Amino acid sequence: MPNLSYPTPVTHLFPTIIAQAREAESAGFDTAFVADHFYETPTFGAPDGPRLEAYTALGSLATATEKIQLSALVTSNTFRNPPMLAKAVSTLDVASGARAVLGIGAGWFELEHQQYGYEFGTFTDRFERLDEALQIIAPMLHGERPTFDGKWYHVESAINEPRIRDDLPILLGGTGEKKTFALAARFADHLNINCGASELPRKLDALNARCAEVGRDRSTLETSYLAFVFIDENGDRARQLQHDFLLSRGIDLSKASDTERDAATAQHICGAPDEVAEQIKTRVLDAGIDGIILNLPANGHEPGIVELAGRTLRPLVDA
Repeated sequence: MPNLSYPTPVTHLFPTIIAQAREAESAGFDTAFVADHFYETPTFGAPDGPRLEAYTALGSLATATEKIQLSALVTSNTFRNPPMLAKAVSTLDVASGARAVLGIGAGWFELEHQQYGYEFGTFTDRFERLDEALQIIAPMLHGERPTFDGKWYHVESAINEPRIRDDLPILLGGTGEKKTFALAARFADHLNINCGASELPRKLDALNARCAEVGRDRSTLETSYLAFVFIDENGDRARQLQHDFLLSRGIDLSKASDTERDAATAQHICGAPDEVAEQIKTRVLDAGIDGIILNLPANGHEPGIVELAGRTLRPLVDA
C-alpha cells in the first residue's frame, strides 16, 4: 500500500487499508506492506498528501488480519534508534502471533527529515548508521543482549523482551549494488530490489558477488522485485490508469519520446491479467528473482483489484 490518496474521507481511510490487507490475505499473498514516511513522496504526489505512522498502522493491522505477514517497506533507519526499532518490531511480532518482518533501509527523503528535525547527513553517513544499527538490531531480534559502542549508536546489554521467536526475518530494501547488497549479504533474510526491470540481471550478479565476499550461500538470501502494477480485467483501462498516474506526475506518455517512455515505465507492469502475468514472468521471474512485491498505486484500493492480482500471480508461483 504505497500511497493513501484514496477518494474517500479520512474516516474511511483505515477501513480501506484493512480491506486491502484482508483481501491480500484471502488471495494468498505472503505479506502486506505499508510505507514508513511522514510526508507523501515525490513518486506519488505533493508532500502534504496523506501518510500514516507505519508501526501504529501495522499494529492495528495485526488485530484485523490472521495469517498474512506485516512489514514496513521499508523502515527508515534514521527515524528510530536501533533498540527502539527492535522493540517496536518485536512488539508487532507478539501482537500478530509471529507475523512481523523487519523491513529496513538507510532513509532517503530529505524533506521529511529536515522538517521533522531528524538528522539526514550524507549518503555515507546514512549507510554507516544502518550498518551499526543492524549490528544492534539483529542480535536483539535473535535473543541476545548486545553491547555496542560505535560512531553513531551506543547500547549496553540491550534487553528485548518479550519475544515470540528468535528468527524474526530481516528484509533490506534498495538498489545499491555495493552498500545495500553488502549489508543484505551480512544481515538479511530477504532483499527487495527497487530498479528498472531490465537492470535485474546485473543486480543479481552484484548480489552474487557480495554474498561470495562474505562467504554466504546466495541461495539462503531470498529476493523480490518491487513493481508498479496497473492491472484491470480490461487491458485498455489498465493502460489508461497508467497514463493518468504518470500524467499526474507531469509525464504525458502520449507525447513522450521512446527514451522518455522507457524511463518512465521501467518499473511498471501494465495490462490485462494475462499481459501482467506474461510481463512478470519474462521480465522478473525469468531473470532469477524469487518473488514480487506489488505497488498498485492507481486502483489497489478498489475492491477486487488485490484479489485479481493474486489470482493472476498464483499460477506463476505454483508452476
